[in-house]
Amino acid sequence: MSIFGNERRLFLEDEAETERLGRELARLAKKSDQGLTIFLEGDLGMGKTTLSRGIIKGLGHEGAVKSPTYTLVEPYEDLTPPTYHFDLYRLGDPEELEYMGIRDYFSGHSLCLIEWPERGDGLLPPPDLEIHLEYQGEGRSAVVGARSELGASLLNELELIGPGH
Repeated sequence: MSIFGNERRLFLEDEAETERLGRELARLAKKSDQGLTIFLEGDLGMGKTTLSRGIIKGLGHEGAVKSPTYTLVEPYEDLTPPTYHFDLYRLGDPEELEYMGIRDYFSGHSLCLIEWPERGDGLLPPPDLEIHLEYQGEGRSAVVGARSELGASLLNELELIGPGH
């Protein structure tokens, strides 16, 4: 099965639908029982952290979900799968990721959510799913693309999100 060109465009009317997409991705991550890397792309204010919050809460986290803008990574190791939320917006040099042991986060069955992945170019593993968020009218458009066989299988199982679903 070819994974290239395998993508879906979803319209997210508001923040609640963005979180709902996150909960759906959490359901698929649990079901897959494999390590999963998701790149979250889009300009500031597009909903990357909102989508991450939906995923993390969908995995069972009950506390606040903050953007790890200053810490680079926020671990949620008590979740299944263990989840690591990265925000690389303030990363000065991709080599900083080596000093924090970036490769250790991608071993095993962990779920890694990475905002601003282009800032870690060359040191991050390829994603299974790539999600690009952009304005569409009053809402957001989310283009969910498969970048691995696992990503393709998850994308095929993605329940529709959006008005009327």
